Amino acid sequence: MTSFQPETVPGQAPPADSVHPRDSRTDAPTSVSRLNDTIRGFIERWGSVWVEGEITSFNRRGGNVFGRLKDLGTESTVAFRIWSSTLARMPKDLKVGDHVVACVKADYFPRTGDFSFAISAMRHVGLGEQLERLERLRVQLRSEGLFDPVRKKKLPFLPHCIGLITGENSDAEKDVHRNAELRWPRVRFRTQHAAVQGDRCVPETIAALKILDADPDVDVIVIARGGGDPQTLLGFSDERLLRAVAAASTPVVSAIGHENDRPLLDEVADVRASTPTDAAKRVVPDVSEQRALVAQLRARLTGRLTQRVLHDIAQLEQIRSRPALRTPHTMLTSRAQELWMLSNRGRDIVDRRLESERRRASELGAGLRALSPLATLARGYAIAQLPDGAVVRDAADAPAGTTLRLTLEQGTLAARSGGAVADVVPHGTTPPPPTDPLDDEARDGGVPTDAA
Repeated sequence: MTSFQPETVPGQAPPADSVHPRDSRTDAPTSVSRLNDTIRGFIERWGSVWVEGEITSFNRRGGNVFGRLKDLGTESTVAFRIWSSTLARMPKDLKVGDHVVACVKADYFPRTGDFSFAISAMRHVGLGEQLERLERLRVQLRSEGLFDPVRKKKLPFLPHCIGLITGENSDAEKDVHRNAELRWPRVRFRTQHAAVQGDRCVPETIAALKILDADPDVDVIVIARGGGDPQTLLGFSDERLLRAVAAASTPVVSAIGHENDRPLLDEVADVRASTPTDAAKRVVPDVSEQRALVAQLRARLTGRLTQRVLHDIAQLEQIRSRPALRTPHTMLTSRAQELWMLSNRGRDIVDRRLESERRRASELGAGLRALSPLATLARGYAIAQLPDGAVVRDAADAPAGTTLRLTLEQGTLAARSGGAVADVVPHGTTPPPPTDPLDDEARDGGVPTDAA
């Protein structure tokens, strides 16, 4: 403890360092240094205390740990630190949410007036009440499929309007606006401010979510908040908010805290961004990257088209260099000779076939004429027919007075029968041979025109 040596001057107020805090008054105040030293002396007399609570913050810096310990039944918290030498003797799995018992000793820094507890020992008691409640909720929501990647909606490539839910005048709002506008200068925002911690966090965030989800111009919604200890982020693990996000028809991006902060909203949202800056990069494309991509695609397209045109030109030149296209008249000349030979051969075949068929037709006509009754009539015979058309084959069929019709080679005669006469061969006449077909015709009613 600092040793104060008061040097009082008669008739003047005593020096501030010489006045004990309990003796201070308006005309004789104590000094800040004396006050802090007195407080430190008082606190040092407390000694070590065993306290039970839940770890709500556990940050490692330079080998040491700085955190906060929360009461199990109320919202009361205390700050603590663990030096690296002490940390080496403690369990290695200490983390946020653990239910612990710690040996703490109050420590006060007179120079800065800061108060905290140095921990000399710490051991697990079990899961903290909050962590246990969150784990039960996590298991329930996972069983209902709210964490299933299949149900999550894809972000639009270039949203026309971005809905933003964040604290008013917060760094998260500035980060999202600045980084999104750097990537795509013409991006538009519709911002709904809401409390991002405390009792108003959940109802105000749900109300803002419903307003933006009902706006047809909003293509994506970002819920953003800066970093903080898990105690201040509990609102973003509230079941009411999680179910409202799952029921939203507009894609929702969760950008809560830093990379190590993982509220349950990160699991239910369609996209999880590690920070508000990361959210801005996810919801809008980079205009410079898109321009470079378009230029690259145009170059590839030009190269492909040029390659295709050059290939087709080479193919066309190769086809044109073939003999059939280079000197097409050669092919026609060779084919003309072949065609002339084939046409001559065809004419010869047709002529021979016609001559053969002509001879055959002549032979058939001659045979037909030889067998025709007209040939018999041409030799002077006639065909006698009764009025009813019946051919007279017997003299008895035409008694005297019967009207006859005689068919000659040229024309027809009407005659009248004089009756049957005796068969008398005229003098000097040679009877026809027995095999002559005229005999058959005479027997069938044919009579010589002389007899008629």
